Amino acid sequence: MTRHHARTDAPPAVIGRATNATSRTTTTIRAAGIGATIAAVLAAGTVFAAPAAAAPGPDFGPNVIIFDPSDSVEHINQTLVSISNEAEFSPNRHAVFFKPGTYGSAAGQNNPETATGIVNAELGYYTSVAGLGASPEDVRLNGAIHVEPVRQCEDTPWACQQPGSLTRFWRSLSNVTINPIQQPVGADALRPIPNGVAPAHTLRFAVSQAAPLRRVNIEGDLSVFGRFGEYASGGYLANSRVSGTVSTGSQQQWFTRDSEVGSWDGGVWNTVFSGVDGAPATDFAPGNKTTIDETPVTRESPYLYLDGDDYKVFVPSAKTNTSGVNWGTSTSDGAAIDIADFYIAHEGDSAATINQALASGKNLLLTPGVYRLAESIKVTRADTVVLGLGYASLTPTAGTSALEVADVPGVVVSGITVDAGTTESATLVKIGSAAGAAGDASNPTTLSDVFIRIGGAWAGKAKTSIEINSDDVLLDHIWAWRADHGDAGAFGWDVNTGAHGVVVNGDDVTATGLFVEHYQENQTVWNGERGRTIFYQSELPYDPPSQDAWNDGTRNGYASYRVADDVRVHNATGLGNYSFFERGIPILAESGIQAPKSRQVTFTSMTSVFLNGSGGISHIINDAGAGAVGTFGSPQLASYPPTDTTAPTVTITPNTTAVDGWHPATSLTITATDDFTPPPAVEANVDGAGWVAVTGPIVLTEGEHTVLARATDDSDNVSDDVTWTGRVDITAPVVTATVDDTAGTVALAATDTGSGVATLEYALGSAVATGASTWTAYSTPVAVTPGARVVSFRATDAVGNVSQIGSSRVAATTAPSISFGGGTLTPGQQVSLTGSGIPAGAYTVVFRSEPVTVASTSVDGAGTLAVTFRVPTDATAGAHRIELTAADGTVIASADATVVAAAGAGTGSGLLSSTGFGTGGPFLVASLLLLLAGGALLIARRRAAAAKLHADGSVTE
Repeated sequence: MTRHHARTDAPPAVIGRATNATSRTTTTIRAAGIGATIAAVLAAGTVFAAPAAAAPGPDFGPNVIIFDPSDSVEHINQTLVSISNEAEFSPNRHAVFFKPGTYGSAAGQNNPETATGIVNAELGYYTSVAGLGASPEDVRLNGAIHVEPVRQCEDTPWACQQPGSLTRFWRSLSNVTINPIQQPVGADALRPIPNGVAPAHTLRFAVSQAAPLRRVNIEGDLSVFGRFGEYASGGYLANSRVSGTVSTGSQQQWFTRDSEVGSWDGGVWNTVFSGVDGAPATDFAPGNKTTIDETPVTRESPYLYLDGDDYKVFVPSAKTNTSGVNWGTSTSDGAAIDIADFYIAHEGDSAATINQALASGKNLLLTPGVYRLAESIKVTRADTVVLGLGYASLTPTAGTSALEVADVPGVVVSGITVDAGTTESATLVKIGSAAGAAGDASNPTTLSDVFIRIGGAWAGKAKTSIEINSDDVLLDHIWAWRADHGDAGAFGWDVNTGAHGVVVNGDDVTATGLFVEHYQENQTVWNGERGRTIFYQSELPYDPPSQDAWNDGTRNGYASYRVADDVRVHNATGLGNYSFFERGIPILAESGIQAPKSRQVTFTSMTSVFLNGSGGISHIINDAGAGAVGTFGSPQLASYPPTDTTAPTVTITPNTTAVDGWHPATSLTITATDDFTPPPAVEANVDGAGWVAVTGPIVLTEGEHTVLARATDDSDNVSDDVTWTGRVDITAPVVTATVDDTAGTVALAATDTGSGVATLEYALGSAVATGASTWTAYSTPVAVTPGARVVSFRATDAVGNVSQIGSSRVAATTAPSISFGGGTLTPGQQVSLTGSGIPAGAYTVVFRSEPVTVASTSVDGAGTLAVTFRVPTDATAGAHRIELTAADGTVIASADATVVAAAGAGTGSGLLSSTGFGTGGPFLVASLLLLLAGGALLIARRRAAAAKLHADGSVTE
């Protein structure tokens, strides 16, 4: 066994890590009897080793154990026992590796009870065990690395089925061959009735979520439930071979992908096989088994292995339509990457350090530990590999994501656990930007064995655990878990909050083995097109405080698996949704699955289960499937939706109402409804012109029309033709006016070629367009009153079309006139102005010679004017004119006026009159000019005299 390897992957200088290769110690443990150092195992189970020389190798840190075939089985077993008792929410992490070779003796394989010299240990929390061979057949373990249930009833274990294996999370076994020889271990071996007894050639791996078996070759039988039938809630088996029988017994659900089995026995509610040679035939509803011949998209998880003495990581290629095992390592199977191309991170490394390494072109290998991150780990390079060992855990501390992958293809993330921090994160793992990006179907970004936890160890919080924005992403074995139990203060409705486990926004995303549990809204939200899920397991939250607190709008509760209403294509197989509302309140979920009812949105093999508590799930999907409410039940539905045999219903709706069979300007809206989505395709045939697709309202022209409409749904069901007929009148009436100047009348007549004239109206004056006049129904020729020489008119037909307003003028018989009573006016005087014979309309009163508007007024059909105004205070004495001006500037009438100076103002001839200078004007100008000339002469003489005066007072003549 090797611990604390010297580190040789020193990062570039910019990374900031010390590159001293001797910064970590190197110790090697060899088995007794083969010329090596013997390990000392203390009573506490801690393993110590005497130092021995070893060639420098990668520094995988203190939490990685590497066994060599020369290590004794006693030492191997003691070492495994020493790390097998971690608490469920322990911060410790372990990775155990076996170098290529054979370990243990096969001599007792037919009688495990008496077998000796075998590798035999229980596998504990946060521990991964793997071989370092290129193939599982390169590492052979005679013995068992097994998992046993929790013992609740010590003396009668068969009487207590829980917790059993319901909490046997976070452990894995991979890349080894097991010749099963199993025995009880430790305290279990001392029990009168131990858990760890297994029949010959049988390995027990009684686990629940986040406990995968990958690339294992079991030469015998595999049991994945406890000896006494204890409850289990697993599980995942991929790219593995079991030569004997796999017994699932009390396993509530199990997913097996791309494997080979001799036979299969057992299962409870949802057992799914995809690409499994030897799988049983589909037997569901009734039954619990669903078999798919081939997996549409696969990419096996990367793994660490030895190529001679060199450590490498093999990254399998993505493949389509696969089945059976594939342990090949050729270039067509994948790519081998030297360990030197990885930045080997250790607990305590910062995100900044890791990101510098990634930016420099390194891949990332996370050794076992808990990484507390002040910022997101960011992967920006295509084909980057992020590989975690021993359940390496990422924890954001500042509300960021733990891991973000840019919009690049081919990134592989595997073997990591993410624990939400106590500061809420919007997302924990984010693939692609919010805008999304086209991926690469032949090289999909892949997440495998990625496990999310919100709460349990501490009060973690995250809105969404995994968000997939990129297209062509593969999710292979995901467990997103909002803790329903844990350490004190680390779980509760308002404590460890999380809305969604997985949100898929990208297109062409595939999930194989998707486990999502206990989130507070929809567990899984699928917005992208052409998504596919093979196997889904979910428990609704146990702890909603009330129905109202958990309603999705007006809908009872949140469905676990939610496909957005506008998704056109989706497929999911093997879905189980369970309820256990533990607060004694009858909480209901309307359905476990909510999705569009569409021919291309399909589901097969679905079940809802009432586990315990109160309330339950009313339907399996939408409004289909029986409920599991109030008492134990597990109704099933083999497929959804049912065959669509119902044609759409079509409606034609005009946007107007007919009057005596006539419509005004009209458009027809054709709608079609169907019990399936997407909406039906609508066609119309207008007046026999042929069927055309309808994309909006149909605007009808003038005349009589017959419109047919029909709709075809996505299943090619065609509705009956629906007919609309009607006449459309969009032309206004025509009005003719005849003027009789002698009689002073206007005669009107209107005609309409469509719906007919409904009203003919007139108004006196020309201002009707502004509403200044009142419309009157026409019956006889209109007699024009003295002031109203203009007659306006309009006509409206039966459907409301209104003619343009016309007008005719009758010759004036009396000229308009205005007066103010005569006499002279003074500045500021208030004047009453009257008039007669004024055409109806709006006017202004203007005071001239300098035009000043002094009043505004209007005249009705009587033609009389009465308005007051004030003479401008700066009006000069003399002749002026008062004008009544129409809106277009036309002077309708005027009156002359004389302004005299106000009392005391004087009337000398020097005052200017309204029309120019008075008779004193020329004289005044001449006087002013003479005065200016005299002044200039005086100034000149004074300057000349001053020039003769000297400084001493003498004067020069």
